Amino acid sequence: MVKKLIIYVAKFIYCFFKLLPTKNKVTMISRQSNEKTIDFALLEDKLNKEIKTVILCHKLEGGINASFLEKIKYVLHCLSQMYHIATSKVIVLDSYCILISILKHKKSLKVIQMWHSMGTMKKFGYQILDKSEGSKKEVAELMKMHKNYDYVFASSMAYAKQLEEGFNCGMDKIRIYSLPRVDLLTSKKYKEETTKRIKEKYPNILEKENIVYCPTFRKNEKELEKEIYRIIKKIDFEKYNFIIKLHPLSKIQISDNRIIYDKEFSSMDMLFVANYIISDYSCIIYEASILNIPMFFFAFDLEEYLDNRGLTIDYKKELPGIVSKNSSDIINAIENKNYDLNLVLEFRKKYVTNVENCTEEIVNFIEKIINE
Repeated sequence: MVKKLIIYVAKFIYCFFKLLPTKNKVTMISRQSNEKTIDFALLEDKLNKEIKTVILCHKLEGGINASFLEKIKYVLHCLSQMYHIATSKVIVLDSYCILISILKHKKSLKVIQMWHSMGTMKKFGYQILDKSEGSKKEVAELMKMHKNYDYVFASSMAYAKQLEEGFNCGMDKIRIYSLPRVDLLTSKKYKEETTKRIKEKYPNILEKENIVYCPTFRKNEKELEKEIYRIIKKIDFEKYNFIIKLHPLSKIQISDNRIIYDKEFSSMDMLFVANYIISDYSCIIYEASILNIPMFFFAFDLEEYLDNRGLTIDYKKELPGIVSKNSSDIINAIENKNYDLNLVLEFRKKYVTNVENCTEEIVNFIEKIINE
């Protein structure tokens, strides 16, 4: 009842915002971060300067359990969203935006869903309704989850079906565009600058080979924490640096002075110093495939994860590296150089179609929409 009342009030307020004139404006909205995302920053830099660009990034800290002050801040942010949505020609999203879905917009408004992941192994959205990791069906229907998208970007046709199902949209809305960040992954200058910054933070990081561990986020992290300590015991620290990059939402605190437990650099940036990647169901593997880094898949909870969340690909068949529940298998494979980079290249070609001028292609698409 409370949610229905809030939606009604939001719709009433938005009617007044829609009376304002539409401007030559693109608004980008994210709830992934409180800071401007890399992809949005790259688009902003390339867009025609005659087009006004607004970037709204705000994460509700604590979610439904957020403090009263945080909820007030978020309400004010939503009012700002309403104003800019009502006065823009194009909206670019990188995540679910409640107001885009529940409100009725001007016919002239075009909404682009540029999902924040290069690809996905994990089911999401409408694929996991009523599962422990997903939303309740009745809530999704009430909130009109992922409605009102005019275009949905996918990095390849191999990824398109997953997005169609996750967003419950028609295949006719799918457009094949790689995310702007691909331009940074393929930039020699950006690699040199990023490597320099990492080396300033960790002066000895390039003296040994680097194993970067990027596990995906789990709501229950007890088993993950145990496995992290188990895998640390198997690392030969004379030969390797072990760099742990946990999900930003993770609450795990690792205490071991032999490892690099980094919280300063993004997982993507850490790829530039990585000799090997260990992951599980994290989408960092798509970025790693662009850099052709050997990958190893430590899936200690595969059956449980399949039950609670579900995967969209044939995990053991499609992944470009060894899959094991045992951390000893993973470390042995690294030490014995047991990998095939041709598999990594084929994986990249399948799931990330384009790796050139990605930002420019999206900007051209946006500007075309504005001028129509």
